[in-house]
Amino acid sequence: MGAYEYSALNPKGAERKGVLEGDSIRQIRQQLREQNLIPLHVEEVAQREKKQRARSHLGRGVGVAAQALMTRQLATLVRSGTPLAEALATVSRQTDKPRLKSLLIAVRGQILEGHSLADGLSQFPDVFDNLYVATVRAGEQSGHLDLVLERLADYTENRQQMRQRVQIALLYPLILTIMAIGVVSALLAFVVPEVVKVFENTGQELPWLTRALIASSDLLRAYFPHLLILLAGGIFIFKRMLKNDEFRHRIHRLLLRLPVVGSLVRGMNTARLARTLSILNASNVPLLSALNISAEVLGNLPMRDTVAQAAVRVREGTSLATALEAGGHFPPLLIQLISSGEASGELEQMLEHAAESQERELQTLITTLFGLLEPVLILVMGAVVLVIVLAILLPIFDLNQLVH
Repeated sequence: MGAYEYSALNPKGAERKGVLEGDSIRQIRQQLREQNLIPLHVEEVAQREKKQRARSHLGRGVGVAAQALMTRQLATLVRSGTPLAEALATVSRQTDKPRLKSLLIAVRGQILEGHSLADGLSQFPDVFDNLYVATVRAGEQSGHLDLVLERLADYTENRQQMRQRVQIALLYPLILTIMAIGVVSALLAFVVPEVVKVFENTGQELPWLTRALIASSDLLRAYFPHLLILLAGGIFIFKRMLKNDEFRHRIHRLLLRLPVVGSLVRGMNTARLARTLSILNASNVPLLSALNISAEVLGNLPMRDTVAQAAVRVREGTSLATALEAGGHFPPLLIQLISSGEASGELEQMLEHAAESQERELQTLITTLFGLLEPVLILVMGAVVLVIVLAILLPIFDLNQLVH
């Protein structure tokens, strides 16, 4: 039994959309006719998802917040003893996200056919990644699916909270930057040309700062469309080049070497690695599988390669701390905590401490960085406006001296 999305017309001619369960498209069409609906389009959810993945490598998620809420609800129902198929049906009725609703019904169909929850979720990798599927599979095998789902909900909510903190921290500097660019562009495009007209008939030689400002204004007015096209073209070419693995590795290595950006990138990926290893280890996922999954969730390619190489060394008998330290990308605190966990047999607790420590450190770094960025942007904007004002006032001062 599968899930099918449909669109149909009711007797009044209004279009209705929804999801039905059935064994074939023909059966779904028959169900719609029995409800006095005229079928327009019926498509299996699994087939639609495959087509979307074929058209776009990035895919379409359902939102971190919606996924966290769905996971929390499912964990609560499973803990209360509700059968899994019934729990999925209940959660699908609760969600207001159409795509998530159809996916849950499709997964429920897999459950009714005898498949595991992990197998059903793995059919939709754009929404349920390897970390999610592997953790659920471990929970099913250990008989503690409710606890594993709770951990997944916590992990997803923490990731959403971290993302929101970064977005909120970026909001004010972004607005300030846009305003600064807009003000400077307006001054150069509209104010400066009007001021220049005042000095055209004086015959005096303008100061170099004023001449530079006039040249900038003329350039902006004459070539503004060309500059936009050039900027858009540069962004397009850069994005195309990022699809090349060697170029992306080069850019990611450069980011790690930059003074402030490098610390931010390293902190984000370290926190993500620690949290992912923590939740997988707590769910009894084998260490090698946990390392391979953790490597996939890292955004920086050199750090991802370090984790993948660490998995190879661990398979050969090297300790996890030594294997990660060999790459040279992860901070000593993480290595030390993992080493202590391996020596004491409390790796799960040490990974949890490492995740919490890295997340606190990352939050402090983000707060400090964006706290400094705001006054720096204000100073830069003030300096630019001051230069423009001086370039306008200098010829006026020269005129006053000529008069006297």
